Amino acid sequence: MDKYRQILTKYWGHAQFRPLQEDIIRSVAEEGKDTLGLLPTGGGKSIIFQVPALAIDGICIVITPLIALMKDQVENLKKRGIKAMAIYSGMTKDEIDIALNNAIFGDFKFLYISPERLETDLFKTRVLEMRISLVAIDEAHCISQWGYDFRPSYLKIAELRKLVPDVPYLALTATATPEVVDDIQDKLLFKQKNVFRKSFERKNLIYVVRNVPDKINYLLKIIGTLPNATGIVYTRSRKKTKEVSEFLNQNGISADYYHAGLPNDWKDKKQREWMSGQTKIIVATNAFGMGIDKPDVRFVAHIDVPDSLEAYFQEAGRAGRDEKKAYSILLYDENDKQTLEKNIDVSFPERDVIKNIYNALGNYFQLPVGGGKDAIYDFNIMSFSINYKLNHLVVYNALKILQAAGYIEVTDELENPSKVRFIVSRDDLYKFQVANLRFDAFIKLVLRTYSGVFSDYVRIDEQFLAKRSNLNVQEIKKYLYKLMSLGIIYYIPQKKTPLLIYTEERLDDKSLVISQSVYEDRKKRYQNRVSAVIAYISSTTKCRSQMLLHYFGDESAARCGQCDICTKRNELDMSKYEFDMILDHIKEVLKTNAVKIERLVRQIPVKEDKVLKVIKWLTDNSKIIPHNDGTLSWNS
Repeated sequence: MDKYRQILTKYWGHAQFRPLQEDIIRSVAEEGKDTLGLLPTGGGKSIIFQVPALAIDGICIVITPLIALMKDQVENLKKRGIKAMAIYSGMTKDEIDIALNNAIFGDFKFLYISPERLETDLFKTRVLEMRISLVAIDEAHCISQWGYDFRPSYLKIAELRKLVPDVPYLALTATATPEVVDDIQDKLLFKQKNVFRKSFERKNLIYVVRNVPDKINYLLKIIGTLPNATGIVYTRSRKKTKEVSEFLNQNGISADYYHAGLPNDWKDKKQREWMSGQTKIIVATNAFGMGIDKPDVRFVAHIDVPDSLEAYFQEAGRAGRDEKKAYSILLYDENDKQTLEKNIDVSFPERDVIKNIYNALGNYFQLPVGGGKDAIYDFNIMSFSINYKLNHLVVYNALKILQAAGYIEVTDELENPSKVRFIVSRDDLYKFQVANLRFDAFIKLVLRTYSGVFSDYVRIDEQFLAKRSNLNVQEIKKYLYKLMSLGIIYYIPQKKTPLLIYTEERLDDKSLVISQSVYEDRKKRYQNRVSAVIAYISSTTKCRSQMLLHYFGDESAARCGQCDICTKRNELDMSKYEFDMILDHIKEVLKTNAVKIERLVRQIPVKEDKVLKVIKWLTDNSKIIPHNDGTLSWNS
């Protein structure tokens, strides 16, 4: 493993791997086995495929559904001097063609690609010419219909085996229940089961749940107990991110807000200031946090309840990555439970509503029945909803169901910078400049400012060019468009929009089928996830960490001894062993009959004062029900 450690030190500055990283690398790179790695958020998943890929000849294909994360990882690799590129929906055919050529001939080590791009004829033809070293699948839970973020495009990954045989597959995820673990391996056609699990237990992370009517002021109180601490506050509303941030600032706390709808330069600035410590607290939607590894986050607070323990666990896990004490705080009120239950129906509009929205989409894009397969459209959900007088939340959830059914894909919102490539040779460009002197100064400006413009698309900034040339932005754009019309450059203007992709041709009403597995079964699984969240926040007797670990299949997990539940239990001044033994005795007696307290105490072979403490604790937490006749019974 020396060569892998040398790479780790050279590019990442670490002398040793974290637990399990080395085992997974050995499995996939030395033994050539298909491998599934389960590591909690912050467990260093990307290094597990990046390090071996640098040690092996060829290029590593990395499949991920998160375009923003894909771009972020590519930029981070480039900063380390590692050649990487990305292909995703929204790029022009020419951009994709150049990227694929670079993957074949350009000595690149990583090709990041979104799953829906795997099915294109262009990719399937060109991948045969690549020397593939490894196929890495990030967010691997997306391949499972049992998972909380199923994406049908992931089911196409196994088809890649026909084109790229005898290459090991490495699947990675931070959130997988036992049934999802099995499903990932089945769907990816693993030659044999091969799972490496790092315990999801975070011994330094203290879980706290509070039922409070005034969450915002309680949040302020909590932050006051952690002076100058770096933290993340999660909310489900873009509007609320700004409101909460302003409230914190008004109360003397350094805070900022973040959500996916902000301009890209704003997001970069806010993220940079938080990472550097200039801003202490970021109030954000779940758009914040992917790919961010800030080790000294002392708390993550949720002031809105997530709709799955998977999402909660992933977000909470961004605290305390330096392995020092940190807190995960979840604040709720009774309205939150009702909202979660109401969201079950909101998340699954009636089939007729979904079909109407599908038909409206086709009309919106002027797409005929039977046409449109692989067509890609800019898509603004608010404009579409207003145009057809639809509730945008209903539209959003209908699109998710249509995506799960395999009819469309909707990407996250992209902010693509402007790009330029010269499509004439240097000699022909010189002749053009001599013959067209009015363009000469502008062409020289572009060539002096940006390198590599003859071989690849290069990001440009029209405002920066305007500043350097004493022109305004509109004049810069006129030059660019004119040069494109004259066949000198390709110019791709900046664009910010989600994309909608038709993965099948547009169907008529009779042919559009929303199957039971896509609708009823998914709705039932969603109900189960919501029920698990409600059980978690409502529990007053079971250790928080233990509940989370049990959910992810670790049945042997012990009490953490430090969450809000355990802290209350610790006040009884007895060991976990004593408490559990007394509890088991009490439960055994009361489950069959209602018994008076004196008789109950006599039946348990432990000191009376300790038994009474446990009885009081169980009564206070509604596990024991006292009756008017003086008897007690177990609340099952």
